Amino acid sequence: MTKTEAVQILDRLIFAETDPEDWVQDVWGLSPLLGDGAARLFDAYRGLIECCPPEQLENFVQTVLATQMPD
Repeated sequence: MTKTEAVQILDRLIFAETDPEDWVQDVWGLSPLLGDGAARLFDAYRGLIECCPPEQLENFVQTVLATQMPD
């Protein structure tokens, strides 16, 4: 799994079918206070992805997917 694929999987898990930037804008439209928090959260999420080594990111994604799959 490439880093790009891992990010795409995480984006789908977190934001469903919504583009992450659109999600931030949607939250902002509901409440500027919540929108500000959503924007900061999204920035932190992207920052963590950037500094995370690819193999750790892949392991994390696999763990998350395993917990999402019903037995």
